[in-house]
Formats: sequence, structure tokens, C-alpha cells
Amino acid sequence: MTNRKFHRTVLRVVILSEEPYKFHDLEQVNHDITEGDCSGEVIQLSAKVLDGKQAARALRQQASDPSFFQLTNQGDDIDEETTNRS
Repeated sequence: MTNRKFHRTVLRVVILSEEPYKFHDLEQVNHDITEGDCSGEVIQLSAKVLDGKQAARALRQQASDPSFFQLTNQGDDIDEETTNRS
């Protein structure tokens, strides 16, 4: 088990351009709306606090790994699981 909290924030980016916009990556989006020929707006759609189990599930859904936050697949702290086995 972990006592840590994690945060899930969903953003929407709206880009206005004279030509069809081709998404490459977030760095390019930032450049295009701050220095380039596009107008852009970033809107926060939601924010939610997650516990360890929810964070582990969300990481897997993103094709990431719970170990990114030092969590097991069940959402427990990796150090805690190792300590409990000793």
C-alpha cells in the first residue's frame, strides 16, 4: 500500500491554423502556438486525485509501467513490497 497521492489532469488543445494542422509532438505544438503561425488554447477539462491502485492502472492504460512512480502492478510502493518480503 502507498500513502502517496497522484494526479490525473486532462487537457484539451485547440489549434487554429490556415492549413490543416499535422500533430507531431507537444514540443512542436508549443512552438507553433507561441512562436509559429497558429493560434492555440489549452483548456483543463478535469483534474482528479488518484490512489496508488488507480495510478498503477492509469499508467498501464497509457502503455507505461507502474514502476515509473515506483509502484507495483497492484499500486503498492516498490520499496514496501521488497521490505515485506525480507
